[in-house]
Amino acid sequence: MFGLNPGDRVLAVAPHPDDETLGAGGTIARLTTAGIAVHVLAVACLTQPRWGTPTDSRLRHEEFDAACDVLGVSGRRIAWSDTTQAGDLAGHLAELVHLIEAGPELSLAALEPAALLIPAAGAVHQDHQVVHQAAYASARPSGALRHWPPMVLGFHGPEDHAWSRELPRPTVWVDVTSTAAVKDKALECYARELRDSDHPRSLERIRAIDSATRAACGAERAEAFVTYRMVC
Repeated sequence: MFGLNPGDRVLAVAPHPDDETLGAGGTIARLTTAGIAVHVLAVACLTQPRWGTPTDSRLRHEEFDAACDVLGVSGRRIAWSDTTQAGDLAGHLAELVHLIEAGPELSLAALEPAALLIPAAGAVHQDHQVVHQAAYASARPSGALRHWPPMVLGFHGPEDHAWSRELPRPTVWVDVTSTAAVKDKALECYARELRDSDHPRSLERIRAIDSATRAACGAERAEAFVTYRMVC
């Protein structure tokens, strides 16, 4: 898959715990099923009121672990939980670039991954825009001075598909029919973060997005990615 081999490593960077599953859950499950080690770095989560119900960072960590287990993820980490950085990603952009580039445990320097999955440009949420900028910068080629991934792909979340006016065209499509049930099960781990069926962040709408994406590759369900780098 993607020309990767069993034992290769992939790093997926998510703005928050759940974005990895919303945007690329089926693809992550296909990779891990193929014996490729996927690691997920979720940047931030906060305990704060939202949608009329307070969120709880402790529960977000539990949800994240459960979803990663379902997807077969190897390493996983939430970098900033209830910290100053978590509440103001834009104000800590340089620190975020360093975190993805050379942070402890899950970073380009620590893992030397063959592929990097990041939020794509054009996201409707500000935090996602900032994480895209930071991840894109961290993956810049730099000769032999440090590791840079030969493959960089961007994923979009369901709200991006529904509300963004600036989505770049996808150039890679992944048939996730065989892992759609795994993705759905992982999404159910984030039940507190999902919404009613009339909202893009509902299980029904996410399935509909995957079903609509299938037209590009003739699959029952598919996920689309923007190519930022593909070195063969």
